Amino acid sequence: MSGARLTVHDREVIERGVLAGRSVTAIAELIGKHRTTVAREIARGSGNRRYQPARTGALRKGGRGRRSRYYAPVAQEISRRRARRPKPGKLVGEFGVVVSGLLQANWSPQQIARMLPELYPERKDWRVSHETIYQSLFVQTRGELRRELAVHLRTGRTQRKSNGHREKRGRLTGMVSIRERPAEVADRAVPGHWEGDLVLGGVGKGAVITLVERSTRFVLLAPLPGTHTSIDLREVLTPLICSLPEQIRRTLTWDQGKEMAEHANIAVAAGIEIYFCDPHSPWQRGSNENTNGLLRQYWPKGCDMRQLTQTDCDDVALSLNTRPRQTLGWKTPQQALDQVLRATAA
Repeated sequence: MSGARLTVHDREVIERGVLAGRSVTAIAELIGKHRTTVAREIARGSGNRRYQPARTGALRKGGRGRRSRYYAPVAQEISRRRARRPKPGKLVGEFGVVVSGLLQANWSPQQIARMLPELYPERKDWRVSHETIYQSLFVQTRGELRRELAVHLRTGRTQRKSNGHREKRGRLTGMVSIRERPAEVADRAVPGHWEGDLVLGGVGKGAVITLVERSTRFVLLAPLPGTHTSIDLREVLTPLICSLPEQIRRTLTWDQGKEMAEHANIAVAAGIEIYFCDPHSPWQRGSNENTNGLLRQYWPKGCDMRQLTQTDCDDVALSLNTRPRQTLGWKTPQQALDQVLRATAA
């Protein structure tokens, strides 16, 4: 047995310590282990979540009645069974099929883990952490889910790595800085404040306009299948903004890309105030940057966007707007927007 693990002797000391009513810290000092190691061992070996030392040596759960006592031989057998390898996989059988289906619907592992209790409340055994799903996709030795499902993750990667990409910025005149934006925008309490950007295809292969509402994360998309000059952007972006109800058309925050050279004309025609982020500060449009990352599931870097239609963009937007979001309390952006519109209409 590894020296890092508890031995039979350690467990006998723990049993005597529990009988004597010693604290977890005192027992840990006797065997030279960390107190959390001892606390977990007592919980596993006695079937209790919490150990409260008492002169009777009883184990209590939340102070409500006595529970099973810790016995060293029983705890040793529990440990031996837990150490057996290989362990049966969790994402197998019918449960694995369900998780695979949600991945194919482009749900993230975190969304799946959070929503399983609501989708299948009667199946208490169908509970899994998002890390377990990632491990099944990324770790070759686990292999419980098909490796090709990794393409449905936001990044499409088959292994984890950091991304140090930094965008280039253009220079504009007549800009209004993000620092002059109303204070109500920052706390996301008031709807109608949008963030915008372009998702680019390959060189000369078109782009897509992305707009994200800050409080509801609702997404609007529009194609730029040809060039994306400032004139092209103005002709597509202006009617896109004008399609919004007035009560949710307040401000738009963009980066300092040259495609926004017509920002003054857009602001007047669309009836919206436009603000610009600081150079090299994509976190100032955090919702939009996150959404652009999600869109790479559908339009990978370097792809050809010249054949995209408004219908194609609407289909992708619908997919994003009907996904549950943790930041919205697991409501969908569509549900959040509908709630906002009903509140403003009342």
